[in-house]
Amino acid sequence: MAAEENAAQQGLTAGEYIGHHLTHLQTQKQTGVIDFSVLNLDSLFWSVLLGVLGLFFMWRVARSVTSGVPGRMQAAVEILLEMVDTQAKSIVHNAESRKFVGPLALTVFIWVFLMNSMDFLPVDLFHMILSVTGLDHSIHYFRVVPTADLSTTLGMSSAVLLVCLYYNIKIKGMGGWAHELVTAPFGTSKNPIFALILGVLNLGMQLIEFTAKTVSHGMRLFGNMYAGELVFMLIALMGAVGFGSATGIALWFGHVVAGTGWALFHILIVALQAFIFMMLTLVYVGQAHDHH
Repeated sequence: MAAEENAAQQGLTAGEYIGHHLTHLQTQKQTGVIDFSVLNLDSLFWSVLLGVLGLFFMWRVARSVTSGVPGRMQAAVEILLEMVDTQAKSIVHNAESRKFVGPLALTVFIWVFLMNSMDFLPVDLFHMILSVTGLDHSIHYFRVVPTADLSTTLGMSSAVLLVCLYYNIKIKGMGGWAHELVTAPFGTSKNPIFALILGVLNLGMQLIEFTAKTVSHGMRLFGNMYAGELVFMLIALMGAVGFGSATGIALWFGHVVAGTGWALFHILIVALQAFIFMMLTLVYVGQAHDHH
């Protein structure tokens, strides 16, 4: 009921309430025009904080590792490490590359999982905290799920692209990679004119492939988490009618049942999306090692 009470106190309709919760805390006012100089401060704050907490957690577990019977936390981390290592070995066959790619994949999984998990927090929790502390007068908007922000997910997928470009050059050499850009996937020809035409087509296809991979990599995670966040808000508003009628009581009951069910189902989504993002990272880096 916190959602509808908060909306009523602010004098917002359901649509305005959801719109308010989907607006980022930014470095300057939103104008509706794409401006890459504008930063989403809430996404930056939570992504950095959760990244640091994730690294600190893994560091503490590594410090407490024993050779005897492992504790629950050590056992859980060992299972996770074995899973990531198995996937890395099956996709990236270069043992030297796996020394970096394996830890990268593990970091990506934990980081994305933690950011996705912010969706389990009550919709109005931080808005209530800001209201109690009086900070709501200066902080009107505050979103807490970094992966429901397209700039965050595309930033991460762009970082994966840079890693792929690095391994393309490292494994194949600058000359070898440049040759691949203009000869794959359609091959080349001994005829200079046909070779030029095929080179342009190959380069265009390669650029499209890199762009499509990067955009789809980030959009997939963003779309799932944004939709999940929106569903939580819609469920939270089901009790807005109140207890003045049988319909209101039924909506409140539906709000509790649907919220519980969606939260349980969302546990799978949170873990699955972190796993998919990690696997695609491994796949794309693995493809950078392949020669065409």
